[in-house]
Amino acid sequence: MRRPNVLAIVVSAILLPMPPPAAAQEPTMATVLARAAGYVADFHRRLSSIVAEERYVQSWRHARSITAHAHRELLSDLLLVKPSGDAPWMEFRDVFEADGQRIRDRDERLVKMFLEPSASTAAQISTILGDSARFNIGDVNRNVNTPVFALRFLEAANQSRFTFERSSDRKPRTMTGVAAPADGVFRVSTEIWVIGYHEIRPDTMIHTAQGRDQPAHGRFWVDPATGRVLMSELIVDDRRVRATIDVSFQSEPLLGMLVPIEMRERYDSKQSSSVVEGRARYGRFRQFQVTVDERFAPIKK
Repeated sequence: MRRPNVLAIVVSAILLPMPPPAAAQEPTMATVLARAAGYVADFHRRLSSIVAEERYVQSWRHARSITAHAHRELLSDLLLVKPSGDAPWMEFRDVFEADGQRIRDRDERLVKMFLEPSASTAAQISTILGDSARFNIGDVNRNVNTPVFALRFLEAANQSRFTFERSSDRKPRTMTGVAAPADGVFRVSTEIWVIGYHEIRPDTMIHTAQGRDQPAHGRFWVDPATGRVLMSELIVDDRRVRATIDVSFQSEPLLGMLVPIEMRERYDSKQSSSVVEGRARYGRFRQFQVTVDERFAPIKK
């Protein structure tokens, strides 16, 4: 009896066509937003123990005049904190140098204030918030020009205020009409989702100086697998002004997390035809432990 040709049987099995691998299932928008909410909650918790140095350059010019212009350079400490248990996260910009002139001693005033809270801390915080806005130039009043403000829109408690949808437009608005920076600060990979958002509920998260609603819209550049936010965009647009704030987040190896690296902003006044532009860069990140007194009253911006 002849034995079967074992080699022939094995070879024929190897040459059989293999079924194509199953494509990885793409997550839903709801899943990605839930991941982003979890990421932002952890981001706020971790960033609240970090103070950064901000180098902030602002320029103002009037479109109808070649002589109406101004320039300002600020050095500040920037700190994220919760003034009270139920208050939203807030960023505090404590300016210590303006246009090369020292405003105060560089003494980690914010850090000391929250490490050693006292009865006067709430009043000091209000003063710092007022001082920060006072150093803005131009004819557009603003206090949302901080790098992580827009991330509040992704918090689980706030997502119902907005509609979200994927966008094919991947370029930040403040980069429109200019070449991409060579350092890659405002670049992300093609795997990142660009998610557009529009605020639709009344009692918006931003208000005018007169207390009227000012709905926000913009985009987030999000890693769909982890919810990490690599860039944010915030736009408010009404009959008086159009404001755009773009922020890039990159890895900080010493801290083991993404941190804001650069913020770019532009404010177009529709009443005066003036333009305010700003560029802030962040570095010298220092970590410490903050214990905030829950009895502090919420601070009004």
